[in-house]
Amino acid sequence: MPLVLASQAMGTRFELVLPGRDERAERAAGETALETVAEWDARLSLFRRDSLLSLVNREARARAVKVDPQTFALLELCARVWRDSGGAFDAALGGLMARHGFRGEPAGAQSVAGFEAVELDPVACTVRFREVGVQLDLGGVAKGFALDAAAEVLREAGMAQALLHGGTSTVVALGAPPLMRGWKVAVERGAGAPAAELCDAALSVSAQHGRRNVRGEGHVLDPRSGDPVAGDDLACVVAPSGTLADAWSTALLVLGELPPAAAGQGVAGLIGQGQEGRRTWRSTGAQGPFLGRRG
Repeated sequence: MPLVLASQAMGTRFELVLPGRDERAERAAGETALETVAEWDARLSLFRRDSLLSLVNREARARAVKVDPQTFALLELCARVWRDSGGAFDAALGGLMARHGFRGEPAGAQSVAGFEAVELDPVACTVRFREVGVQLDLGGVAKGFALDAAAEVLREAGMAQALLHGGTSTVVALGAPPLMRGWKVAVERGAGAPAAELCDAALSVSAQHGRRNVRGEGHVLDPRSGDPVAGDDLACVVAPSGTLADAWSTALLVLGELPPAAAGQGVAGLIGQGQEGRRTWRSTGAQGPFLGRRG
């Protein structure tokens, strides 16, 4: 019987599925992996004053703030996807999120400067903001990043097969189940929905359903216009890591297509246009491991 472990973090349920061949060893590794997720939740949370991210947002305009190498690598990845997506993914839209009421009541005039105002120094491992009011918001990549960190804990413990997910919207697969080429993961609920076959890969979906502000607007914003993305489309991305999958699924929802730079990073995508159960699916990006595509 597979061993299933779960915990709450980042406002959602994280779950690990392990083979169950050596329950004692797998439970120990799985619990350590979930503790790693909780540690990154505490470090990257916008809602904890004592988090590293809150410290950066408070201090980085006045001085360069030193961060640990893992966090710096995450910010470098965010910068790369921001550039490669033409600004469609932006991890520095905290001010814009506040303006739209995703941090409580709409905040009125707030700086909407994005990642163009973030200065990363790879030698000193520091972050500095070039404009007043810049706020990092890593909610678009935090789940994928935490799952990648948890998967690394499992690998180091000798676990070659596992499926990890955060709120079902981001999935990381280690290896494949016995006698199978990969873990089959449905893109959304419902008969006829596409699925992906994952082996040492990750999947993330992005859509406007779910969290909304007081005006009923969806939480995915187009950084180029400053407005919420319109419509009920769903974007799904398969990528080599959970962090990349999270970032590029957001960019795909904004753009409707993956740019050539995404394919160069091994990213494949599906865009589902219309409402659940009546979507027309279209592939974009690299040749991906999607099954049962429609449209």
